[in-house]
Amino acid sequence: MTSDPSIVYFGSVQHGNRAKFASFAVKVDEVVMKLDLSTIEKKDKVAIKMHLGFQDGYQTIPVFFVRRIVEAVKKTGAYPFITDNPTSVYNAVNRGYTQETCGCPLIPFAGVKDKYIYESKVNFHGLKSLDMGGVLHDADVLIDLSHVKGHNTSAFGGAIKNIALGGFSGPSRWNKIHGIEGSIPYWDANKCTPEHAKKLVKACKDGYISYNEEKHELTLSFGMCHQCLDCIEVDRDVECLTLRPENYALFQELMAINANNILKTFDDDKKFFINFAISITPYCDCWGIAQPNVVNDIGVLGSRDIVAVETASLDLIAKEGLIEKMVPPFFRLHNDPGLHPFQQLHGPMKSPYIVLQYAEKLGMGSQKYKLIELLSPEKTMKMKPPKGVSESEPTFF
Repeated sequence: MTSDPSIVYFGSVQHGNRAKFASFAVKVDEVVMKLDLSTIEKKDKVAIKMHLGFQDGYQTIPVFFVRRIVEAVKKTGAYPFITDNPTSVYNAVNRGYTQETCGCPLIPFAGVKDKYIYESKVNFHGLKSLDMGGVLHDADVLIDLSHVKGHNTSAFGGAIKNIALGGFSGPSRWNKIHGIEGSIPYWDANKCTPEHAKKLVKACKDGYISYNEEKHELTLSFGMCHQCLDCIEVDRDVECLTLRPENYALFQELMAINANNILKTFDDDKKFFINFAISITPYCDCWGIAQPNVVNDIGVLGSRDIVAVETASLDLIAKEGLIEKMVPPFFRLHNDPGLHPFQQLHGPMKSPYIVLQYAEKLGMGSQKYKLIELLSPEKTMKMKPPKGVSESEPTFF
């Protein structure tokens, strides 16, 4: 790997001219062009991996942009297709995604029954393997097309999360990946009486601690815990419960491993990463709910380096900051300016940069990047504006 910073192209939602040439849509086209799709060969099967959402979650990447990217791929002579989990694909029409609107087929990455899979070995904290989506595995090219947003377990969902969770079957996602945080012991049953365990349950006002008295087992939901530490305060004299950064980091480390296993199935010149930092919500699209935007729209970022594009996305979000009045009242916000906005939402032990540190160690890319802004507002302000902007397409009167 070269020591030079990776290139990340950026197009801001802000525009400096009322002309089409300064619009966000054109900037998306420019980012795609700069990524140089010429390394895609004629008849390559191009998997455009994105999250198509669930139920009422309408804040996924607008189909308007998806179609433009599909059309750019078609110009190479390759065969693009949109892919996601079977449930999202089957219900994608409810959010406007169809073969007609996207311009290409929508194919579930693990088949219609979520059983077309390849074994992906991980050997991580007792977890031996996961089931990788077979359709995604078989593709020649990967375009990792991601909606940037918060995530309750990893603090951040972007390009890595899109394949690290979104590239594996449902049983792997929900029964193996989620919950890995508990593989490092965090509760001492010998120190804890049933009465004290019930106090710990009561201490968590959000209900993220549960206790099975018959089995004498206490369980903490690390994925939802935002480290308010009320339970630790109650446990001060007993010290049977420990919240370690290591527990929270396990999920992100496994994400890096999973994403790397998928990326290794593609040649280096057949991988592209596009992040849309718009409609930035506190939770990921898996929740299937409409959410307030907690960070202002920023723009689109593209790179051949997954680590670089993620780092740049996070840095721009840190610079923008939270829209605090839009944060839902059930969040216990950590008002520490030294924390990333996503840490302020989901807790200080959930730094969104952790996964990037692991990814860099695995050789997936570099956190060093050079951000190149395309058609900046400053630049387009100096360009000659059009005389008219209304009904510029063929009119019907």
